[in-house]
Order: sequence, then C-alpha cells, then structure tokens
Amino acid sequence: MSDAADILRTFAASVEESHEDLTRLDQLSGDGDFGENLRSGLTQVLGRLDPASGSGGAGFRIAAEVFLDNVGGTSGPLFGLLFQSVGAAWKDGDLAVGTLSEGISAGLGAIQRVGEASLGDRTLVDALAPAVDALSAGRSFVDAARAAIEGARATAGLRGRMGRASYIGERVIGHADPGAVGIALLLSAFAEAEDAGSARSLPLADLFADSTSVAGDA
Repeated sequence: MSDAADILRTFAASVEESHEDLTRLDQLSGDGDFGENLRSGLTQVLGRLDPASGSGGAGFRIAAEVFLDNVGGTSGPLFGLLFQSVGAAWKDGDLAVGTLSEGISAGLGAIQRVGEASLGDRTLVDALAPAVDALSAGRSFVDAARAAIEGARATAGLRGRMGRASYIGERVIGHADPGAVGIALLLSAFAEAEDAGSARSLPLADLFADSTSVAGDA
C-alpha cells in the first residue's frame, strides 16, 4: 500500500507535467499563477519529506504547513486546509478509504467555511464535492477521482461567481477552472495509490481540452 509521501509525489509529478496547462487555464480566469504556486508548494513539500516524516498522515501534515504558510494565491491556503484535514484523519497504517473520506469531507467543509464557495460557483468545490459524495457512498478512490474529473470538466460551462473570475464573464466558458483541475489531479493521485491499473484509465487529458459542447449545454 502507498503512504502519504507516495501520493504527494504522484500529485507533484502530475502538476509538473500539467504546469503549462494549469497556467493557461488560470490566465483565462485569474492571475495566471496557480500552476506555479502549486508546483512551488509541492516542491517544498517533497524537499521536507523523508522515510520517517512521509509515513501515515505526517506527509499531509507537512503539506498543510507548507501550503498554509508559504503558498500564495487563493488556492494555496485552501489546498492547505484540505491537506490539514487529510493529515488529521489518516491514522498510522495503510490507505483506508473510510477514514480518509472523513478527512476529505472535513477538508471540503473547511474550504467552504473559509472560501464561502458553493457548487456551481466555478471553484475547486465543484470537483471536491462530487468526490466527497462518491467516498461518502462507500465508493473507491478511483470512483472519487472520476467524479472529481467530471466535476472539474463541468466548470467549463460555468461563469465564475467568486473573485476575479466573476468579472471576466464569457471568456472562461469552454475552459475548466484551474483549482477544480488541481483537485482532480490530487484525487487521481489517491486513485493511483489505491489501484494503479484502474487509475491509468482516468480521462485526465479531458481536463485540459477546450469544451465548447459543455459551454453550449450550460
């Protein structure tokens, strides 16, 4: 079974691979710094991990500290709250869907209290809430990742209601919200830890495709 360090390394690799796309998406609806903030934060996290600190939930507690204290932008602290809740829920031992679903759900609650975002606002909540629903129903991390990917893709048909994106209007239509994409990549890292074979079939490329069909259905 994978530990927290493995999941964070997988997430970091996905962010590195997707850095340019994350930047492009954020340039459409934000300051364009999301990809760099996420990559920089995860680089710091990996630099602080070692075989002892990365076991159990300690890796996510380190990630929470880094993202809450050192990562700028709106999404940095929000990811930090999620990491904090996952680290608190993860008991020593193997990856456990039941226990970690509680932590991810608590992270969603913390994010919504601080960020005041709801479903449909075109934020990372649109990817995280469906993943929490899947986990709360007793489904796997692979299922939760699929739900997060679908939720992130659906943001391509939404106009922003929060922050700078709320002033941009139509320009974002057809493109997924970068924060929601980041959550989908994170849940995919959990899926990889749970079942690498199934996780490799996740439609991650769809996250970065232009989607005029989604926009047209909104």
